[in-house]
Amino acid sequence: MKLLNAAGFLILMPTLMLALDPLSTSIFMGGAAVAWQLLSPYSWLKCSFLECCNMKDTLNFSVLKMDLERKVFGQHLAVQTVLRALSTNVYSKRPKKPLVMSFHGWTGTGKSFVSSIIAENLYQLHTPRRRFVHHFSTVLHFPHASHVHLYKEQLQNWIRGNVSACPRSLFIFSEMDQMPHGLIDSIMPFLGYREEIDGVYYGKAIFLFLNNAGGDKITEIALDHWRRQKRREEIPLKEMQSLMSEEIFSNVNSGFFHSQLIQKNLIDYFIPFLPLEYKHVRECVREELRSQGHLEDEDLMTEIALAMTDYPSEERLYSSKGCKTVASRVTLST
Repeated sequence: MKLLNAAGFLILMPTLMLALDPLSTSIFMGGAAVAWQLLSPYSWLKCSFLECCNMKDTLNFSVLKMDLERKVFGQHLAVQTVLRALSTNVYSKRPKKPLVMSFHGWTGTGKSFVSSIIAENLYQLHTPRRRFVHHFSTVLHFPHASHVHLYKEQLQNWIRGNVSACPRSLFIFSEMDQMPHGLIDSIMPFLGYREEIDGVYYGKAIFLFLNNAGGDKITEIALDHWRRQKRREEIPLKEMQSLMSEEIFSNVNSGFFHSQLIQKNLIDYFIPFLPLEYKHVRECVREELRSQGHLEDEDLMTEIALAMTDYPSEERLYSSKGCKTVASRVTLST
């Protein structure tokens, strides 16, 4: 209807212009051009200033790769897998299914940080387009286990409506380890190999699940590797992913307990976030000092990193909180 009105307006334009002086005509024409751009569904102007879902992907992988490698510490497995997964999905003209990734590891290891980097690069820090990033916090959005049936309906309607509006929608589910049992299975129809569901195509959607469950298993494998004097970079991803799939399926606190998403192989990647060592925490402190506008203080970096490296109690190899409390410690110490 907006386009029809605009067309009628443009038909009348020559008649209206006769009554205007040259300066007014120029202003009028400029205004009409802007109006036409704003009324067009995918015009460059509308997509620059207003909310617009442009189906043309603009993800710059070289920039994304640089952001992940420079800002995320100690997570070579996660960075490599995320880049490969996004590349496969985004470069496909019509993916056969949505991209589904499940991030696992201790708190503070970078799961939320990586998801935010993905969102920023996917939408190029463009504020209006951030409306196509949908973040569900289990504690905030699904607090009552007794309301699971209501949550299922709400969640399905929310995903259906938002993908209808923008096929390249990003859905992030945090605190999956606190998700009420059975709730996440309600989105199973949207994650499968289907051309369309009721006329809606879901293949360009991206789903990220952030989960502390599996973190102990990941740490156990990493620690065993270290005790056998093997490098962290030698940890095999395939073995880790297989163990994680089994672990979270049988873990009552994973959010995926006996989930059909795992049974039907709808999660494309189980991505391990390894526990952070002293050198990684030290880099987190360095980055926090920079972000707070302080000069690099080698002594302070060492002090905070040593204090946070506390697991296991004998070796004190890893930080049980990752980099979670680095910001507050830097603030208190500067």
